[in-house]
Amino acid sequence: QVQLVESGGGLVQPGGSLRLSCAASGSIFRIDAMAWYRQAPGKERELVARSFGGGRPPEYADSVKGRFTISRDNTKNTVHLQMNSLKPEDTAVYYCNARILVITAWVPNDYWGQGTQVTVSS
Repeated sequence: QVQLVESGGGLVQPGGSLRLSCAASGSIFRIDAMAWYRQAPGKERELVARSFGGGRPPEYADSVKGRFTISRDNTKNTVHLQMNSLKPEDTAVYYCNARILVITAWVPNDYWGQGTQVTVSS
């Protein structure tokens, strides 16, 4: 019913930048929050940034505050993550997440993208 497709991952040197994008498609009635999570090898998946919409400010993990910026384009059902001043510890698989109410449902559910690898290394 719903697909989240990420793009923009890759290999970058420390101090560099990357921009991740995620597009939601399908039988979407309403998208509530959209977020980015990441999971490094041997670690649990963690929230990186979340956009709530409706004027509520986004939230960020302490480790990325001031370096990463999340943004949404509600007309295109997309969310982006601008990552600047990247560090080796930012290396992980990044997952797009969205809380979506589909046309045939009464309550929203969480949906996930397939993940995109971000590697920060010299």
